[in-house]
Amino acid sequence: MSASTSCGCIAVPDIARQGLTVLGATPTTAQEDLLGGIDRILFPLEVVTVGDALAAALESSGYRLAVSAESDASREILMPLPLPDAHRTLGPMPLRLALQTLAGPAWRLLEDPVHRLVAFERCSAFREVR
Repeated sequence: MSASTSCGCIAVPDIARQGLTVLGATPTTAQEDLLGGIDRILFPLEVVTVGDALAAALESSGYRLAVSAESDASREILMPLPLPDAHRTLGPMPLRLALQTLAGPAWRLLEDPVHRLVAFERCSAFREVR
């Protein structure tokens, strides 16, 4: 049984294979950093908005879009935007970058790893734009 050595760190046991080779049993990048895994995303034709695409991209990641009073105003702007044809296929790239690409340069990705939530806030240069 492995014990946690500090917050977020786990002692890695060695696994012997046929008594000759020793391998460190370590998680992959995608397993350690759920938004950092490299993937190629192809959105089906039913995905027509940025919000649909964000939800579809997050589907197998364990993360979901945050719904809060603070993010509601921004959600009303970003989520119903039409999905650009250029974004129908993304990657291969980290999921985090795919999410940021879908939102565009006017938005900053916010991550809550404790609750596995993501949200977006408008960058300061675009806050006054309605």
